[in-house]
Amino acid sequence: MKTYEFVTVDVFTDRRFGGNPLAVFPDAQSLSDSEMQSLAAEFNLSETTFVLPPADPAHTARVRIFNRTAEMPFAGHPNVGTGWVLAGRGRARNGVLRFEEIAGLVEVQVEDGGVTIAAPQPLSLGAEMPVDLLAGCVGIAPGAVVVAAHRPVMASVGNSFVVAEVTPDALTRTVPDVARFREAHREFPDLGPRRLPLYLYAHDGKVLRARMFSPLSGTVEDAATGSAATPLAALLLSLTGDQERRYDIVQGVEMGRPSLLRASAHRAADGIRASVGGGCVPVLKGEVSL
Repeated sequence: MKTYEFVTVDVFTDRRFGGNPLAVFPDAQSLSDSEMQSLAAEFNLSETTFVLPPADPAHTARVRIFNRTAEMPFAGHPNVGTGWVLAGRGRARNGVLRFEEIAGLVEVQVEDGGVTIAAPQPLSLGAEMPVDLLAGCVGIAPGAVVVAAHRPVMASVGNSFVVAEVTPDALTRTVPDVARFREAHREFPDLGPRRLPLYLYAHDGKVLRARMFSPLSGTVEDAATGSAATPLAALLLSLTGDQERRYDIVQGVEMGRPSLLRASAHRAADGIRASVGGGCVPVLKGEVSL
């Protein structure tokens, strides 16, 4: 029987039991794919990460990310949290870590008070989702979906989400309808097996408020979603003539796990690039025997 160390951290917060919890296995060598998936299901968090040696020794690590039901190509809070854990173990070089992931290379910048990650791909937009269908999935009236700037659209910088603006009141009242999610997923199968992540946001003064629902992957609601905040920042920048913009995004309030994500986007040679950062707080540590 072999033992594997794990730690958990709360990500995108400065207080314990806020933000989005993450489990990290700092040395996952010899774990099989099925064991990683089983461990992610056992922890029952939105994601769990497994750190492996990199294919390129110039990089810090290969990082595999699993939600409760499947491996993910990229995700936000898992990279921020894993970066924070590995930086605390002296793995950063000049404050930088580089993670090899399915979606590409993720650069992690460690700074006082937090960690910032650069999404591995420029913004790409896919199919629009009908307003009526989206509204039905989250139990709001179609008129509460705001389409003045953009319609609900699939957006990605490494991990796809349907991004939609709603009214502030509707954002507070949203409740996912799993049956409607299944129905909608049949129309949007390109979002992956058992996934149809809906990322809703509303303007609230100088900040954006957001909620993310992905019940088909086991995450009924997510407390902080960095891989959705990044395409949102990129999408909003694309609607302007600016070179760059920054956004503070508040998420998880309705769950009792308030989170603050500091997202930014800028125009680059290959398109619009985005990053997101925030703080981390350690919570648990232990061992798993297999």
